[in-house]
Amino acid sequence: MSDADGITIVLADDHAVVRSGLRLLLEQAEDMHVLAEAGDAETALRTVLGYKPSVLVLDLNMPGEPGSLAAIPRVSEVSPGTHVVVLTMQEDPAFAREALQAGAAGYVLKEAADTELVEAVRRAAAGETYLSPSLGVALATIAIGPAEPPDDLTDREVEVLRLIALGYTNADIAGQLYLSIRTVEAHRARIGQKLDMTSRSELVRYALSRGLLDDPA
Repeated sequence: MSDADGITIVLADDHAVVRSGLRLLLEQAEDMHVLAEAGDAETALRTVLGYKPSVLVLDLNMPGEPGSLAAIPRVSEVSPGTHVVVLTMQEDPAFAREALQAGAAGYVLKEAADTELVEAVRRAAAGETYLSPSLGVALATIAIGPAEPPDDLTDREVEVLRLIALGYTNADIAGQLYLSIRTVEAHRARIGQKLDMTSRSELVRYALSRGLLDDPA
């Protein structure tokens, strides 16, 4: 959990050199503290259970059982307050989709870790979602099956929801749709009420499961 010292983190990567670099990067931020490290998903789960960190930074391609992807939903079982940020070399948006559907709050490419990881961890700790911008457009265009009816959402609310799922802020959405920030906030509140969801991670998973990120064309 977040404590008086800020955001607490467990690092899970099967390369010790990578973990050392990530620890150095994260602990340069005054509000972050790395509690422990793990070299495989099984150890990561045990460590999360013991430390209950704010965020688990998880490499997507670690060896052993369970695999990293299968471990993501188990994190919330052993520590409901811990959010997962996936850090990976996998640029295929299908992997990002699967990770977010499994419950990850963030998906960061390792090549962009030096500029994106700190922000992703902060957003995850705040209950928000972070997706590497380079994957946003690609994720919006991959086919994930026919869209299901959007639970009484209006067309405008679906537009707002899609942009939320792609990681846009209220200000960004306002600019994209030529609306005021207050109007976007109102749409977002109505979406939350209709879907009975409050966190961005829940809205992301909903949008993915309903096919709302398919290419509109």
